[in-house]
Amino acid sequence: MVSGNVRRARAFGGAIAGTIAVLLAGCAGNTNTASGDPGAQALSGGETCQSIRSNLNQLDKQGVPSLVEQQNSGKKLAAPQKAKADLYNQLLDKYLGARCHV
Repeated sequence: MVSGNVRRARAFGGAIAGTIAVLLAGCAGNTNTASGDPGAQALSGGETCQSIRSNLNQLDKQGVPSLVEQQNSGKKLAAPQKAKADLYNQLLDKYLGARCHV
């Protein structure tokens, strides 16, 4: 029998992996500049792919992706939780927009 915590951890890991796979698949299909793809976005001063990835990793350790999932499913979050979920989404948009994942 698998404990509840292990089951939740597996489900959470699967949800994150699925989300990332969908995001990467969407980006992979947009490599043709003739289709209107603007190309990689420049990062703002002082930001690097590594610094954004580091921030995302810290938020991952805090369980923020589950907050993002809750927010995406329509659940209301407390203001601090919403701020973390929004920050995670902003960082992920920058990371993918700059094509750091390629």
